[in-house]
Parts: sequence; structure tokens; C-alpha cells
Amino acid sequence: MELDGKVAVVTGGTRGIGRRIVERYLDEGASVVCGGRDRARGEQALKELDAGDRASFVQGDVTRRQDAERMVDAAVERYGRLDVLVNNAGGMPGFAMVGETDDALWHDTLAVNLHAVFYATRRALAHLVPQGSGRIITLSSIEGKQADPGLGAYATAKHAVIGLMQAVAREVGPRGVTANCICPGIVMTDMIRDQGPLAAQTLGVTYDQLVGVFTGKAATGRATTVDEVAAVAVLLAAEAGAGITGAALPVDGGATS
Repeated sequence: MELDGKVAVVTGGTRGIGRRIVERYLDEGASVVCGGRDRARGEQALKELDAGDRASFVQGDVTRRQDAERMVDAAVERYGRLDVLVNNAGGMPGFAMVGETDDALWHDTLAVNLHAVFYATRRALAHLVPQGSGRIITLSSIEGKQADPGLGAYATAKHAVIGLMQAVAREVGPRGVTANCICPGIVMTDMIRDQGPLAAQTLGVTYDQLVGVFTGKAATGRATTVDEVAAVAVLLAAEAGAGITGAALPVDGGATS
């Protein structure tokens, strides 16, 4: 029970990587506020989690400041405190080479992958700093350490959140708060299966070829799993991870090593 008695907020926690982090946190004894855009999906997730009062769902769009702040505040309102924020919500609204990226794609990509992280992190600090403890964990990506064609806007945002977490780590480290990024390789979630064909089309390859490009970079020769990412999220939230801050930890099978 690495997180016994802790309270966490996981944005984008109804499916994929976020859902597995929620499950692991509950297994480790935490109470968790799970954020998401889709109310029906959130309510279904609560039924499947079957964690009673230790799990709750807050509907909202974290690209809107008020919604991001409301998700964070919900933990304090329901459970009396906040210990861990996991900035997991993100995505790829579209794919284009930089020279062909329109304003809408650029702004939408930064909104969900960077601005939302800033809004939630700033609000969380208002709770964590006064109590002298806490963890902020942000999901960056393999694209936060490199940049692939067609993913320029996404790579920009994922690089930027690493810088943001490093700044937070320096600012609040003496107050007992850590801030880190996890950088997964390709993970075969619903998002990848849904959006992968469009990305492949942008690059002029098949979906299988696109997946092969990313798995081929890994020393393991395979995709990263949600369990592998969630395990690192548990470590960073636990007391055992107190000495890790300002880090961008790759969970990519050696793809960026």
C-alpha cells in the first residue's frame, strides 16, 4: 500500500494510460479524483473501478482553466486534501508537417498538452505548497525527447511540459513538493488506434508501418505497456520517489537511450 491515505487527481483518467494509473493508485490505497470530458464514460469507469467512496469522477475539459481548477479543487472538497496531481490528459488533435500546420491545429495541440498542464499545476501548487508536501506528475512523451515528422506541434508541447516541470521542481523543491515527467514510448491505447491511421496517412505510410517505426526504435522491439507507465507513476507518487524531481523519465523500451 505505497499510497495509503493519499489523495490524487488524474486528468484524462477514464481510459488508456490515465485509467491504468487510477487503478494502480486505488490498489495502492489512495483516493482518486478521475477527470474526463465524457460524463457517461466517467460514470462507467466508476462502476468498473468499484472502489466506493475512494473514487470519484469530475466532468470537464482541462483546456478550460475553470474546469482544470475545478478538478483539482474537487479532491480537497471531497477528501480534505491533495497529495498527487497527475497531468495525464493530452492528445493529438491532428497531424501535419510544420510548414502545413494551420493556426487551429497549433493552438488546439498546445491547449490540451501544455496549457491544461499549466492550469492544473498552478492550482495544485496552491494546495501542495502550504502543506509542505506533494507530487506533480506530468505525462510527456517520447516526442518530448525527440521530434518525428508530422508531429511538430505535439512534440513542441511535450518538450515544453518537461521545461515546466523542471521549473516547478526548482521553485518548490525546498517546500517538499516534487515535479516530474514520464515520457512513454508508443502505447497501444484507444487514442493510438483511433488516431494512428490519420497520422500514417499524413506520412504516406500504412498504420502498421507507422507502428513499426516506433517499435523499431525501442531496444525491446515492442510497444510500451500501460502497466509499465503506471508503475513509474506509482513510484513518483510514493515516499520511495521523494528523491526524484525535475526528471523526464523515459519509459520507452530504450528508444531514446
